[in-house]
Amino acid sequence: MRALVLGATGFIGGQIARAALAAGYAVRALRRRPAAVGALADIADRIEWVTGDLDDPSALVAAADGCEVLFHAAAYYPSHSRDLWGQVTYAQAQMARVLTAARRVGVERLVYTSSLTTIGRPSQPGRLADERDFYRPGTTPSAYYETKYAMEQMALHAAADGLPVVILCPTAVFGPGDVKPTTGRLLLEVARGRVPVSFDAVINVVDGRDLAAMHLAAAVRGRIGQRYIIGGHNLRLQEGLTLAAQIAGVAPPRFELPTCLVHAAARIADGLPGVTLPEHARTL
Repeated sequence: MRALVLGATGFIGGQIARAALAAGYAVRALRRRPAAVGALADIADRIEWVTGDLDDPSALVAAADGCEVLFHAAAYYPSHSRDLWGQVTYAQAQMARVLTAARRVGVERLVYTSSLTTIGRPSQPGRLADERDFYRPGTTPSAYYETKYAMEQMALHAAADGLPVVILCPTAVFGPGDVKPTTGRLLLEVARGRVPVSFDAVINVVDGRDLAAMHLAAAVRGRIGQRYIIGGHNLRLQEGLTLAAQIAGVAPPRFELPTCLVHAAARIADGLPGVTLPEHARTL
């Protein structure tokens, strides 16, 4: 089978491309720059590269033509929350182009990489949140939350209209191949001794290679219109940062701030002119 990977030069998409090749897929990948290979330099000659981007409808159709499976791991990722609703509009337009291309060429399965932020609080008391629970738009002043929710809703509506879409909602993804880096920036900052404090939070982390394996499983066994939380280990943020510091041979964060102080600092930062709180910090 032939698979198109959107986002192959990035972290998650690169791991999907690598896993798909190992599983016997013929892999095609869309890239904006003709020479870009991300973290796939060792296997770049085994991939069919197509130049284009998600803002070009004709390039998307040409790239998807002849592919049975489309892995969409290149959805819009806002780095800040300025012009929040303008970013939502842009993300929706980009998602619409991908869905339209998938319909036009008749892919047999579209596996969309969404986010855990689209999972909301439990809708019934006495249980943990799961795939039945949805984020309520407008409850978090974050472009990341709002764009991810908006794009996932479009994917769900497309599935209801007959497009074979399966949605994965990964937790915090770490691992090799984080070329930009994204989440890996936190590990780099810890290794450089630039994270002196932590705060009271519990997170879930998943290895990017495990996430890639789940994309392949979703292409075969995922139920159309269903979304799946893809997670790994639950741990306190302080515990994770301490482990990273020990591996890097540096001192771990010495202080753990109460969550209320972190929220207060975020509100102050939002109110200061010229200050932008990074989206990954806001999401944590």
